[in-house]
Amino acid sequence: MKCKILHESKGRIRVHFCQKYMTLHQADIAEYTLSSVSGITKVQVFDRTCDVILYYSCERETVLSVLANFSYSETNEALVPPKTGRSLNREFEEKLGSAVMGRLLQKFLLPPPLRGVVSFVKAIKYIRQGLHCLMKGKLEVETLDAIAITVSMLRGDHNTAASVMFLLKIGDILDEWTHKKSVDDLARTMSLGVEKAWIKTEDDQEVLVPISQISKGDIVIVRTGSMIPLDGTVKAGDAMVNQASMTGESVPVHKSEGAYVYAGTVVEDGECLIQVENTAGSGRYDRIVKMIEESEQMKSSAESKAAHLADKLVPWCLGGTLMTWLLTRSATKAVSILMVDFSCALKLAMPISVLYAMRQCANAGITVKGGKFLEAVAEADTIVFDKTGTLTHSQPRVAQIITFGGRDEAEMLRLAACLEEHYPHSIANAVVAEAAERGLLHEERHSKVEYVVAHGISSMIDGERVVIGSHHFVVEDEACKLPDERIFRHLPKEYSHLYLAIGGEIAAVICIEDPMRDEAGTVIDKLHTLGFSKIVMMTGDNERTASSVANKVGVDTYYSEVLPEDKAAFIRAEHEAGRRVIMIGDGVNDSPALSESDAGIAISSGAAIAREIADITISANDLYTLITLKQLSDALMRRIHRNYRTIIGFNTGLIILGAAGILSPATSALLHNASTLAIGLKSMTDLQI
Repeated sequence: MKCKILHESKGRIRVHFCQKYMTLHQADIAEYTLSSVSGITKVQVFDRTCDVILYYSCERETVLSVLANFSYSETNEALVPPKTGRSLNREFEEKLGSAVMGRLLQKFLLPPPLRGVVSFVKAIKYIRQGLHCLMKGKLEVETLDAIAITVSMLRGDHNTAASVMFLLKIGDILDEWTHKKSVDDLARTMSLGVEKAWIKTEDDQEVLVPISQISKGDIVIVRTGSMIPLDGTVKAGDAMVNQASMTGESVPVHKSEGAYVYAGTVVEDGECLIQVENTAGSGRYDRIVKMIEESEQMKSSAESKAAHLADKLVPWCLGGTLMTWLLTRSATKAVSILMVDFSCALKLAMPISVLYAMRQCANAGITVKGGKFLEAVAEADTIVFDKTGTLTHSQPRVAQIITFGGRDEAEMLRLAACLEEHYPHSIANAVVAEAAERGLLHEERHSKVEYVVAHGISSMIDGERVVIGSHHFVVEDEACKLPDERIFRHLPKEYSHLYLAIGGEIAAVICIEDPMRDEAGTVIDKLHTLGFSKIVMMTGDNERTASSVANKVGVDTYYSEVLPEDKAAFIRAEHEAGRRVIMIGDGVNDSPALSESDAGIAISSGAAIAREIADITISANDLYTLITLKQLSDALMRRIHRNYRTIIGFNTGLIILGAAGILSPATSALLHNASTLAIGLKSMTDLQI
């Protein structure tokens, strides 16, 4: 790209792209391409002037080389996400500019009689809205606006009426812009988190491939506990699909041949073959926006309280207006009160605060599905941890493989990986990773794989039943025979044990070491400091393993050898005792407890169904994000309460000054809208933790 340097200082350079004009899409390509270069810390692109400002920490020559080699190629175009926010900002900039130009033309170019006609025509919209509210039996802010405009028009004060309508229009544009920008920013931070999927090839093989390599028409295989990666139609199979995140349905929906399924939904039971119709990214942004905007059940009680309070205050404003007119007989003073309402700021600032808290969470590696869950975290006094993959590392390792009956160790690991890769969990991932590390490849020789929650996996291979899972599942439930019980008494006790049985006999025991997270103890201590009075660990592991981990991390109490329903029952009991509970887990077996808690938190590397059911998902990198989540939740509630005090106090002051005749209606409207915008902008800043 041919460029001209306009100005530069240390670590900053402004250049002009030598082209006649720049489209919004070209501006996005330039921004995202240049931002992806190592050493360039910030990029600002001004499409109207074709200028670009770059902030850099690398060598100046590197920046100049990057600029010289830049082009609007398809490779660079691929770096641009589906939505960037640039077109949204341009849309509202033009709306704002059009409103200002229209007001200036009306005020300075039109003769007074014609200005009165224009004001009357514009007033019809506001009067209609006010009458509509009254016909529904409601007294809302539209009613106040309509009365103020009508009174000004009847008094012949067309200038005041026009000023009020102009300020209302500007306020509406800014409110809509602020809200849409908040939703847009949040939606861009959210993704499905599905990188690979199983597809069925023409020769009937199952192959795991990256999402980006899947094309329209490919057949994708989705089984119990897995997320549907792409939109499509079911070609074969039956499944119960949890699609609450897309449709709001509270119960799983049965999907069979011919049914349409959505990316991001989860198969809770069964399996199906899906013919892909929309490739990665198609329609995902719009669905996420819809989820954010329409999930009323996700609103915090603080948001709902703000909306209800705003509506309740309207009759008081109207009553104050009438009282002022009766006492002073001054229509100007009465209209000044009508120009001030609590609704705008309360209904705007609270949701904006929540949306930007969710955005800040996303930047910290935390995905939150609604404001009420941040409020739940702020108010919770009990936190329940699953052990495996949560307090321990999300990637356990295979420490040892013990085989029986002269069976080959590599063959047993290959077989175990072949089964476990279909139902990813932290232990399953360890088995698959160990097989990959040893270079053990395999062909799919088994029939349909069945998953038994919290127990194990079963299938048929070469006419023999193969099961893999816990001692309880393999030995007790499946009644598989032990080659020599004395051997089992001497299995390494420092490891978790995964049993593999073929044809009713134990063939191997895979020893899994589950190293503690280095930060686990520190995080538990900090959570106590932040207000959690009861921290619990629950695990399906034996008493010995559970006791060892609990003592190391410092939880208040622990429970071992628990089933999924036991975790959920514990949370119900805590609720009955009047406590607020959040649950943290990563597996299919944690799903009931995640659903039962006030806020379910899943680890991002865990099972897809856990991430779907959970209300919050945190990064798998470390547990410190839990501390960040708690601090952000507390800071959000402080901001909401501060907004309450500011809005009520400032607008009450405007009402008093208007009733005293100190402020005119136009000034009251200006200050009211300015304060609403200021509080909204403040709510869009990062929370201080």
